Amino acid sequence: MKYRRAGILAFALIIAVVAAFAALASYRADVPNASADGDVSVSSLSLLVDISERRLYVRENGETVASYPVGVGTKNHPTPRGSFSIRHIIWNPRWVPPNEKWARDKKPRGPGDPLNPMGRVKIFFDEPDYYIHGTNEPGTVGRAVSHGCIRMRNDDVIAVAKRVMKAGGAHRPASWFRRVLNRVRSTQEVYTDRAVTLRVRS
Repeated sequence: MKYRRAGILAFALIIAVVAAFAALASYRADVPNASADGDVSVSSLSLLVDISERRLYVRENGETVASYPVGVGTKNHPTPRGSFSIRHIIWNPRWVPPNEKWARDKKPRGPGDPLNPMGRVKIFFDEPDYYIHGTNEPGTVGRAVSHGCIRMRNDDVIAVAKRVMKAGGAHRPASWFRRVLNRVRSTQEVYTDRAVTLRVRS
């Protein structure tokens, strides 16, 4: 009887271990870009900004799936070149003038303020100073006009931010975006689980 009970316990233990491994495999199958050691890698979505073309390209699995015109930094305030990681997005951002000579006479602008130069969303790529953002002056997009940031039309940067959130593991339903975009004076901050790479080239 003792041996039979021990056999039953051993069998139950084997079943429990198999179930645990199956659950782990199922979980890992649901996590995009999971590596063999369980770490989560960079998203398959990436962004490329070409300064000379004044365009931002959205790439997925090596293929360009969308592109948009952008404003870039001036000669005196160039947009930084190189590779960066995006994990932080602010919807309906406020604007606080930086402690720079060019901003000496500027006033802070809250979210929803028509004079807020950040537009509807900003996507940090080199915190705290550089980000992709919307604009209250869409006619400046396509030119070298910024103090180093990447400027986009509001509809375009909203589309990019949605893609970055989804690829970064911070997907939200359509109702969330409607609520955020309708409440223009309410700021929402999002951090993604995975980084989206941005490359800026000349």
